[in-house]
Amino acid sequence: MIPAPFDYVRADSYDAAAAALGEHGDEAKLLAGGQSLLPLMKLRLATPAVVVDVSRARDLAYVRDDGGVLAIGALTRHCDVARSADVTAHAPLLAHAAGSVGDPQVRHRGTVGGSVAHADPSADIPTALLALGASYVVRGPGGTREVSAADFSTGFLETVLAPDELLVEIRVPSARGEAWGYEKFTRRAIDWATVAVAVQKRGGETSVALANMGSTVLRAAATEAALASGAGAADAAAHADEGTEPAADVTASAEFRRHLARVLTKRALVAAGR
Repeated sequence: MIPAPFDYVRADSYDAAAAALGEHGDEAKLLAGGQSLLPLMKLRLATPAVVVDVSRARDLAYVRDDGGVLAIGALTRHCDVARSADVTAHAPLLAHAAGSVGDPQVRHRGTVGGSVAHADPSADIPTALLALGASYVVRGPGGTREVSAADFSTGFLETVLAPDELLVEIRVPSARGEAWGYEKFTRRAIDWATVAVAVQKRGGETSVALANMGSTVLRAAATEAALASGAGAADAAAHADEGTEPAADVTASAEFRRHLARVLTKRALVAAGR
């Protein structure tokens, strides 16, 4: 399949990317690793007039410990997150999730910011970040703002990003020494998750995030409430699909996704020591 014709702009820094977006507005799409955008363009589900290639903007690729919070540049590749000593120490759930994305080719080209901004509800990275209580730093002509992971995605492949704004950094509160669990069901190892569950304990609280149980990644609020009331893993997991709206497609029926959510949540909670 062949994409529709488009103009190409290479931006080697945030400033260059911002200038290109300011010039072309909503006719432009950012290209980072290309693992999400290019398939859509080949299917002509996305037809940008201008593609702004930010893959060489190295000022947006880093991982650093920022005083109890992990700061991760949006253009940091999945493979670099997976093997980062800082991520492994402070957010092992995220390191694990990054290491389970697609296949080696995808992990060596795809970026964490690209995955977040693409806002696919079946993606590993946004699911882990939601459970971790992450926030996203967004920058544009109006300045810089920080958006919680819970508020960032507004629908299927939709976010709060304005056409002239860029996601520049992911900020993850340290979960050093805290228990976690991650369970994912796929037909093949390289597939998007049919359903995935991320569990992160922090102090006396447990966060549970679900992938592919609605139009965005979402929290299993009923399970979290049951855990807070003292329920065990099995009883709490039985509520995992409450308040969700899973889709039915060629991969799974809605009812099968509900079943998977309950089963995988129990497994993830057990792995996290619940």
